[in-house]
Amino acid sequence: MHFTSEQHLDDGVLEREFTLGEIPGTLWTPAIAPAPLVLMAHNNGLSKADPRLVARARYTAARGYAVATIDAAGCGDRPRSAAEEQARAHLRQAMQAGEPVEEIFESFIGPMVEKAVPDWQTTLDALLELPETAGPVGYSGGWTALGIRLAVVEPRIAAAGFFAGGFVPRAQREEAGQVTIPLLFLLQWDDEGNPRQRALDLFDAFGSKEKTLHANLGGHTGTPWFELEDGCRFLERHLK
Repeated sequence: MHFTSEQHLDDGVLEREFTLGEIPGTLWTPAIAPAPLVLMAHNNGLSKADPRLVARARYTAARGYAVATIDAAGCGDRPRSAAEEQARAHLRQAMQAGEPVEEIFESFIGPMVEKAVPDWQTTLDALLELPETAGPVGYSGGWTALGIRLAVVEPRIAAAGFFAGGFVPRAQREEAGQVTIPLLFLLQWDDEGNPRQRALDLFDAFGSKEKTLHANLGGHTGTPWFELEDGCRFLERHLK
């Protein structure tokens, strides 16, 4: 892991960009170390520099967690395959025409999850070797499909916060019953891109004995800011 830049933020948080082979990432660490590590991902291939992700990461780090995000394969500025680009073009056309889009999402989100998981595991290996990070590890992010897959294959993840706003392929919906770690599941009740019943069915499918659903009125990007505070309390119960 090679750190390429650093910036000192408020509340004693240090923000550093890094590269790990072909993987670019960002690590935020609090003043007190070592700190429990939280992996933070954003929906279905968006950049690690997305403003909403960065704001969540900085807030969480200021409350005593080491937070990391990456651009995994096919995400952010990482190269995408011709098939992925074609699927995205078909998706845009179908949405503009008001046509069904679920199968198009399946055609590129599922493979993207499979490619992203090894990058996240490689990053997790490297992060836990740093003196400023420690287990147990949490997952927090809008990319629920990735979080489900990581929770199934990665025993170092002890708790997870998911956002119900992203498309979850059939493979991950079927895997949900294998997820047994504590969960906090956020749902925007009026999310225009995520049918409410589908999100409720997914919550019901999780195998966790401790799982909490927070539902708030509003559309996809209207999650209340106080959910960040509640999310940190959830992490504190399970990571500290």
